[in-house]
Amino acid sequence: MNRINAIYVRQSVDKKDSISIDSQVEFCEYELKGESSKVYKDKGYSGKNTDRPAFKDLMRDIQNGLISKVVVYKLDRISRSIMDFANMMGLFQECNVEFVSSTEKFDTSTPMGRAMLNICIVFAQLERETIQQRIRDAYYSRSTKGFYASGKAPYGYKLKPTVIDGMRTKMLAPDANAEAVKLMYEMYSQPETSIGEIVRYFTEQGITLRDSSPRTSAISNLIRNPVYVQADLDIYEFFKNQGANIINEAADFVGGNSCYLYQGKNALEKKQTDLKDQMLVLAPHEGLVDSGTWLKCRRKLLNNTAVAPSLPRKAKNTWLAGKIKCGRCGSALVAKQYFRCRTRAENKSCEGCGTLRTHEVEDFVYQEMYQKMSEFRSLTSGTPSKANPKLTALRVELERVEVEIEKLLDTLADATPTLLSYANTRIEKLDERRQDAIRRIADMTSETMTAEQVNRITDYLERWDDIGFDDRRLVVDGLVTRILATKESIKFEWKI
Repeated sequence: MNRINAIYVRQSVDKKDSISIDSQVEFCEYELKGESSKVYKDKGYSGKNTDRPAFKDLMRDIQNGLISKVVVYKLDRISRSIMDFANMMGLFQECNVEFVSSTEKFDTSTPMGRAMLNICIVFAQLERETIQQRIRDAYYSRSTKGFYASGKAPYGYKLKPTVIDGMRTKMLAPDANAEAVKLMYEMYSQPETSIGEIVRYFTEQGITLRDSSPRTSAISNLIRNPVYVQADLDIYEFFKNQGANIINEAADFVGGNSCYLYQGKNALEKKQTDLKDQMLVLAPHEGLVDSGTWLKCRRKLLNNTAVAPSLPRKAKNTWLAGKIKCGRCGSALVAKQYFRCRTRAENKSCEGCGTLRTHEVEDFVYQEMYQKMSEFRSLTSGTPSKANPKLTALRVELERVEVEIEKLLDTLADATPTLLSYANTRIEKLDERRQDAIRRIADMTSETMTAEQVNRITDYLERWDDIGFDDRRLVVDGLVTRILATKESIKFEWKI
């Protein structure tokens, strides 16, 4: 497929001192010296962001592998944000697209143009770090005054408007789920009750947590959250002894308010694993749980080493991690000696996948991959077509999404309710993008796998007993979209 040149032009408003769309096109066509091109025009749109229809069309065509070079009249015609520009240049590099500014002689096909690109990326990094610092400072300042940070209200609460220190903000108020929160604390405050028993009871009674089935990790996070407690001197002493930085005076802890626990000024730099250096601030709302009950539950959590789910987030002790799912509910299978459905292990709302020995499943999957690859080589005669830039862009996008999901998952164990809510929402959206990318990659992989990739995978399969864990992961990543397993069958969704 032949790629084409692209001309991008933009004019926010007609002014006497601004160059017209037609004039910009003429300059760019002169730069191309008679080569054919497709023109993308945005008239009446600002360059302060990328929310422009023609610009989006251009980016989509680049990702689809249709564009070889982009020419603009000036840099500010395509972007006025150094961060947007750096991200755009990253995409151009990934898709092997040259970029030329006709009046500024910015051409990434030359050494000087690439040097200018690197300078832009350095300034983009500086801008990102500056923004992060401002976010940290603003977060810390608002936190010390008891402002609600952002995001959805914790389970059992809703947000309502209020005024603190003359500034409009929001505070928490009980909602219809408040009684479920109280029940959760009452049950767990009993010495003989485990979180697993609460999960099972809630599941049997049809009590959900934000429209999803209750899980041990979610209930554990809810029980340890001080946003539910009626904060009195006992709460003050508890957090003081745990090393928290308490903003309010002890005399203010009279049980009339609850509190927020923030991760402190360095929250964006350092992952907190305990209460030391975290910040406790009295909140304007009233808690749902008395301090005695809350402390019983919190101390029980501290003394119970089995509170954290014993199952890993992924089956990382098998090279099928992330690929093998429960054939009944779609949840990840976690592995020790046997594969087990995560949903079944946590709340028994799924029938599960039965008894599947890990090593037997791995042996079966290997045999199926070996057979599938043999068939593929026969069909393609070992000479599959060259890689498609669109496929490359999709794989880069998939990698970015998976890295972001992993980072968000790593924050969940110690996240505040606000950050937990944000992370869960963000993960759901990212997973939708991930599934879409996987489907699109699967549709085109058989047409774009290179001979080198075929030979490498074949070589690994031939030497299976001699290769390591990471190489086995590369093979299964290259051949399989996902595996759905039950005690009756194991089904494959192939990429080839």
